[in-house]
Amino acid sequence: MKKKHCVLKLFWISTILFVFFMQPVLADDIDTEEELGNVTDILETSATFDEKTSINSRAYVVLDRNSNTILMEKNATQKRKMASTTKIMTATVIIENCDLSETITISKKAANTGGSRLGLKTGDKITVRDLLYGLMLRSGNDAAVALAEHAGGDVPGFALLMNEKAAQLGLTNTHFETPHGLDSEQHYTTAYELALLSNYAMRNKTFATIVNTKMCTITINGYPKAISNTNELLGNLNGVYGIKTGFTNGANRCLVSCCKRGNLDVICVVLGADTKKFRTSDSIKLLEYTFQNFELTNIEQQAREEFANWKAAHENCFFVEKGVSNVVSFALSKFETSVIPLHKNKKDSLDVEICCDMDFVAPVETNSNIGELTLKVDGQTLATVPIVTTEDIPKKSMWDYFFLFFKNFVSYVQI
Repeated sequence: MKKKHCVLKLFWISTILFVFFMQPVLADDIDTEEELGNVTDILETSATFDEKTSINSRAYVVLDRNSNTILMEKNATQKRKMASTTKIMTATVIIENCDLSETITISKKAANTGGSRLGLKTGDKITVRDLLYGLMLRSGNDAAVALAEHAGGDVPGFALLMNEKAAQLGLTNTHFETPHGLDSEQHYTTAYELALLSNYAMRNKTFATIVNTKMCTITINGYPKAISNTNELLGNLNGVYGIKTGFTNGANRCLVSCCKRGNLDVICVVLGADTKKFRTSDSIKLLEYTFQNFELTNIEQQAREEFANWKAAHENCFFVEKGVSNVVSFALSKFETSVIPLHKNKKDSLDVEICCDMDFVAPVETNSNIGELTLKVDGQTLATVPIVTTEDIPKKSMWDYFFLFFKNFVSYVQI
């Protein structure tokens, strides 16, 4: 009997230990992630960049913030889980739709949300603004659900708002199911679209201020609580000013970083790194390589010079059927972006292609699109600018034909 009792006791102990050690690691579960170590040491060992051998992350992109030009990428359009980088969209929707000074009461569902937590309890009272700091600095999943319930009624309702915003931003390969990013089959994005979303979010001053905060004190039930940012690059790498970490078993380690040095301002996204150290090292390598090798280049100046030469050589090549004139006045439209970063080794390989119609049927109206100028580097399109007419060309009237006939008749008689 005693032996049976011991076996039963051992069984229950084994079961408890199994449940404890085998529980899933959730989004940004800081307590269960490995220690990062000294960021300074990682900085010193991340100076070199070799795309084929030294980047561990499954997907990455470096995006110029001013032009949305991709500077470097790997699997940037591949759909992937994004863990707590999801909270970039959560915060964006909240900031654009809610009164941040409003105080809300935490529900049981929000308080019981697992993974990384701000530490909220059922019935706690906290402002929307402080929840945002808990969301983006501490990466609190409980804060994410509380905000979702406040703005959307419940998590599915808030997911609708997130997907509506994604559609507005043209993020066609992005879909949200939760406000925190815990693994779900229909919850995904791409490195490229996450960079576009981040670029949009960072244009909001409130959002940018929050993610650039290293440490702060929030208030829960009138009592202060100090929290710190999970972003290991913030305050450690020159120029970094945001924005969000991420981790789940399905997504692995993720990091979105904003970094500005001089006039060059970029977003770096790494998804699917095996360890926190790898995501940090990968981000450092990509950012350091970018600032060492890319320079801002005035592509508009070179394009307009090439266009002026082409225009001078082709001004007499146009024909306007039934038009009062064959003289077509045209010009390049305004450039959306005049200056973009180019790799130092590729600045001399900038290629200008001009395609323009030359045969028309009158009337031809001002601002008619008659062609385009395309700027490329190594086959990659950097910019496409329309060529438009600058003057009307009316259709010949009966009087025009009469005077032309009379003119030709007089010339014939004189001969």
